[in-house]
This record gives sequence, C-alpha cells and structure tokens, in this order.
Amino acid sequence: MLPVFQNAERTSNDNGASATQPAEGNPPVDPLLRVTGAGSDEPVNVSTIEASDSTFSDGSDLHEGKYFNTKKDLKRKLSDIAMKGNFEFRTRKSNRSLWVIECIDPNCSWRLRASKIVPESTKFVIRKYVGVQSCSLLNRNANHRHATYIVIGEQVTPQYVGVEKGPGPKGIQTFAHTELGAQISYYKAWRGRKHAHTLIKGSPEQSFHVLPSYFHMLEKLNPGTVTRIEVDGESRFKYLFLAFGVAIRGFRYMRKVVGIDGTFLKGQYRGVLLVATAQDGNGQCYPLAWGIVDSENEDAWSWFLTQLKEIIGDTDELALISDRAPSIKKAISTVFEKAHHGACAWHVAQNIKNKFKCADIMGSYWSAVNAYRCEDFTGYMIEISNRYPRIAEYLENEVGFEKWSRCHYPGLRYNITTTNMLESLNSMLVNARDFPYVALLDVIQEKMSKWWNDRRIVAMAITTPLTPSREFELRPRFAQSNGQHTSQLNPITYHVKGGELEGVVDIFNKTYTCKEFDIDKLPCVHAVAAVHHAQVSVYSLVSPYYTKEYYLLAYGETIYPVGSQSQWDVPNEVVTRIVLPREVKEKKRGRPKTSRFPSVGEFRKRKNHCGKCGAYGHSKKKCNSQTGSTEGNPPTNVPV
Repeated sequence: MLPVFQNAERTSNDNGASATQPAEGNPPVDPLLRVTGAGSDEPVNVSTIEASDSTFSDGSDLHEGKYFNTKKDLKRKLSDIAMKGNFEFRTRKSNRSLWVIECIDPNCSWRLRASKIVPESTKFVIRKYVGVQSCSLLNRNANHRHATYIVIGEQVTPQYVGVEKGPGPKGIQTFAHTELGAQISYYKAWRGRKHAHTLIKGSPEQSFHVLPSYFHMLEKLNPGTVTRIEVDGESRFKYLFLAFGVAIRGFRYMRKVVGIDGTFLKGQYRGVLLVATAQDGNGQCYPLAWGIVDSENEDAWSWFLTQLKEIIGDTDELALISDRAPSIKKAISTVFEKAHHGACAWHVAQNIKNKFKCADIMGSYWSAVNAYRCEDFTGYMIEISNRYPRIAEYLENEVGFEKWSRCHYPGLRYNITTTNMLESLNSMLVNARDFPYVALLDVIQEKMSKWWNDRRIVAMAITTPLTPSREFELRPRFAQSNGQHTSQLNPITYHVKGGELEGVVDIFNKTYTCKEFDIDKLPCVHAVAAVHHAQVSVYSLVSPYYTKEYYLLAYGETIYPVGSQSQWDVPNEVVTRIVLPREVKEKKRGRPKTSRFPSVGEFRKRKNHCGKCGAYGHSKKKCNSQTGSTEGNPPTNVPV
C-alpha cells in the first residue's frame, strides 16, 4: 500500500529532479516522513517516490461518451461518486446546455465536462473526463457539500416504497455513514426523509391540485362512491368527504350504531381527519365515511354530519356514539333530528378521573355502565352516591344517565358502549397522518381494500350459522342452559328459573326479564334454555346482523384502487378545477410537533430514566447495579 502525503506538492528543480515543496498556506514538511500502515517503521524519503504514485482513480464507471437522460441524473451520479470517495468538486460553468466541474483542490487533475447532445434534447453526454485524482487528504471531508438533503432523500427513497413508515432520521444518519461515507446532521436527515416522502407521495401542494381528479377516479372505479370537496370564495380548500359505495351498500347489514371521532394530522397543512364507523357482526370496525377539515369545530362537524346523513339516513333506530365535545354535541342535535346520541363511556370515565381525582370508584361505574336492568343500575348508583355524592350528581345531571348507561339509553346501542373501534382506526393511521391528503386517502383505500378481501375470505370459510366471535360467545351459554329449570306458559312464552334470576322468555318477541336478550339481540342463558325446551333452533333467536349471511354480504364487493396517475381518464372540467392549499398559520420555530395533547383524563405512562446507570425502565433508587451498569446497557461510570 502506497502512502499518501499531505500538505505537500511536487515541483521540479533545475536538474529535473523531483523535490517536495510546501503547499501555499501550509507549513514546510520534512522530506523524511515516518510512514504508518506500510508495514515498516523505517523513515522513507519522499523524494524517492514518483509523482504518479500519489494519484488514484475515483473508482467510478464514468467515461467520455457516456449518456444521461437529464442533467439532474448526471449531477446525482457525480454526487454519489464524490460522497463515496470523500472528495468534493466545484462548478466552473453551468447553464441549460453545459456543465463543467473540477476538484476543489487546484492541484488535482480530476475534472468533467458535459453538454447536451443537441440543443433541443434533454440528454447530456460526457465530452471530457479525467477520473484520476491527486488531491491532498486535507481536502477530503465526510461532511462535504454534496451530501445535501435532496441527494440523501433520493438515496433512501427505495426504503419508503410500499411501506408507511420507513427509517427515521437516525436510521438515515446511519445509512449515510455506512453506505455513502457521509456524516450528516439530524436535521439534514429529517429533511432528507421529508424529501423522500415527497418523491413517493407527492408534495402537499400537488395533492390539493390533483384531489378533484383523484376523487373522480374513485367514483369511476367504485360505483356509488360519494365524494365532496368544499372550498372558500378564493378556491382554497376547506373540507373533503369520502364514502366508498361498497361500504354504503354494506351498511344495511350492520347494526345501526355509528361511532364518530377525529384525529389530528401532522403534515404541512395540518387539519383533522374525521371518521364515522360501524361495527360488523364479528365485532370489527366497518369504516363508513372519512373527512378532512380544518379543526374540530361546530361548522366542520355540521358539514361532515350533513354528508353522512345523506348516505345513512336519519331514523329512530340509528345511534350515534362520540365523546362529549361540545362541537359534536351541537352538530348532532342540529343535523340529526331522529337519531339518538350517546356518550362514550370511556371518555366519561376519564372525565371523572380528571375532575374528581378518584379512580377507585371505576369498578362501580363500569358495573353501572354495563347493567342491563334498571334495578341493578340503581344499586350501583347508590353505591357511588354513598361514597362520592358529587360524582353521582355529575353522572345524573351534567352527563345524563341516558347518554352513558346501557339500560337508560332511549335507542338501541347493543353491546357498544365506547368508541374504542375509532381509536383502533386512529392507531392504524398513526404513520400515514404525516402524508399529503391524497397519499393519506390512498393508504385508507389500501387498508379498506385489504380488510374487505381478508374478511370476505374468512366469511366464505365459516361453517357455522353465526360469525366466529358470536358463535364463541353463544356456545358457553348453551352448555350453561342445562342447569336451568324451564316450564312452558303458552306456545311462545316460557318460565325459566336458574341462578339468582328467574323470569319469562318470549321467543316470539325475543325478550327476557334480564333485558340482556332484549338489548344485545343475542340469546342469554335463559333464552337458550327456553328454545331448547321448545325444541326450536337457538339460531332463530339471533339477530341477523350476527349471521354468516350478513357478514358475507357486507364484504361481498371489492374496493378498487385508482392506479397510476398516468393511466387516469379524467374530463377536462375536472382537471381544470382549482383547489388551492388553505392558508396556515406561520410556522413556529423548532421541531414540528407530531404528538397530540392528551385528552381530558388521559394519562401517559412516563418511561423512567436511571440517573445512576443511564438505563431506561427503572429509577436511581431501584437500580440494582453496583458498577454503574445494568444488563443490556454499557457502564457509564466505570473508571478508564
């Protein structure tokens, strides 16, 4: 291995002999240098080494006459070569048809000249190329100018194709160091990640421009799909609404309980993603409609619910479940005149914890929530009132029993007491909420297409009359019914005794004294005993919403993607529709926030950091380390 010498350049004396002279601005260098890494500690006279020994190739496959489709492609190629070789170049001349670059070291012979093939073409060809370098190591830098966020973003783009998240900024820093030999800052890695997303998902501004065409293709490929775009007087985006025709038609096979909620978006133009979802007979989310608005205010919710009303109607059978946000409450009362509004029991519980600071009453509260009979509910409320009178008053007067209690609810909400199904949807989109709007809707379409296909396959494989979850719930009741004493009162009513409760089962009207059968529409133990005595199929008492037939009909159709934009067939009046980005507040300095503020009563578990060993998961007081280290973590206070 030949040594490389720094701070020196070769000149020729009068006799033609090679001599070493100090480079301008650098101190003189002793011609006798000790070479390290050459297998010897003996001094070597620099003057004995030929000038050609200090030159080397940049290791690229470039050559004169090589073509590139665009000047941008050529620049990208040269930037890659420079980063991997840890050298830098500068531009001597550049215009639309010419690009001339050279090494930043004036004594280096590395240079390149490229120009267009013909003035009308975009293709560039290398006219002259000297790939031999003789520059000093002083001019080599891992933090060089060519490791821009654009170059980094283009390099990591393949790692984001077909995935939602991809590597974070720290992962990009590692990639740049190991694969490109470049040291980049966290901020540059963050910008590179953002640029990679733009290359794949498109820019936020482009997303607004293409939104009308995107919605047109969704409606064309998915008949019955409903889309809406609302703009202001200046054609700036306000709201959007999307409901797939497949989901609209499938809603007839769902229980008429719809949960509504919103979650904030993290992209450049922010906004709030609204969603309305039902629950299928197998207990899974069934998204009905999506919307994007500026914020969760009364106007935005009223607009979204108006669009929702057009596709699901407004009847006494319909139940709407949400948190207790005033904007949602006012919007529902304005838009839906017949539907019943219920509060999410989980959010009510969080409000109790936050307002009254007493979590020990939660057992009695949840028993009251899930009580089927008013007699049982009253007993739990008396228990709450005796211990915490203010909580009982809050639940009765401020919230209202009819909003959160199963037995007092005026409509039919079955066994759905919370909006947990919505929280799971929000968690599913946690990474996609950073995408431009069209890219976000693409992820939603892709997820829904997969769900419909997967659940259709499951439905076709079911061998029982009910969905798997309901069959699992009903089978133990059939075994327990053997211990019930049953006597017939008339052809449709039976007196059933067993356990702490006895009552009358009406197998025609599908009712029982315990009210569990009435509300859930799934036979309780006593109802199962009655039909067993009557020698009637227990499945005849089950709501059709829980059957395999309805489950298969709900997912019988397919949701189709829009495909590549180059393949779209969109009318000119749609293409030319103007949708401008909405105005956003001036960006605050510092790192953009990507996590929301906790809801009322919501607590986030903090991760303890040990001040002794530096590990996470325990405090300094509970640290078992004697040497300042714990298993899996390196020591931080071991003397060197």
